Amino acid sequence: MTIALVDVHYDGSAARAACVVASSWEAESTLEAHAVQIAHVEPYQPGRFYRRELPCVLAVLRLLTAPPDAVVIDGYVWLSASERAGLGAHLHEALGKSAAVVGIAKTAFAGAQRCAVVAQVFRGRSLRPLYVTAAGMDVELAAQCVRRMAGRHRIPELARKVDRLARAKGGLGQNAA
Repeated sequence: MTIALVDVHYDGSAARAACVVASSWEAESTLEAHAVQIAHVEPYQPGRFYRRELPCVLAVLRLLTAPPDAVVIDGYVWLSASERAGLGAHLHEALGKSAAVVGIAKTAFAGAQRCAVVAQVFRGRSLRPLYVTAAGMDVELAAQCVRRMAGRHRIPELARKVDRLARAKGGLGQNAA
């Protein structure tokens, strides 16, 4: 099973999307790493974040040598108990539901602590949970997978790697319009 973790870093109207691929949830090292510069992104619109981030995520996923079994995003799949679609749900649809999408969010939306589509995951010695949501995979299974991810801290090590890659200047990847 391959897992792709994606992240996007913004710099004004431009962005850098990054992706690392691992062979399992427990993997400590990556099989692939890619980054792509996006010259122009949509401006941020409250409640419509996916319109800004989804094209960036899809651009970097197109660089993979093979489609992953699961994609992990920095954010939410679902934004409420009524399953209002977040970035992850839109990504799941854009991928034709061919890969599970797991969202790992660091902050809670209002009511997340009592929401059935959100699992709280405590990692390491942190007293603050990660908020896990999923599409194409049961949320409790997704939470177990996130708990098993390598790293001793709250944020899994592969998530830290993709964040650093998204924030880096130059390096890997290709340019996209």
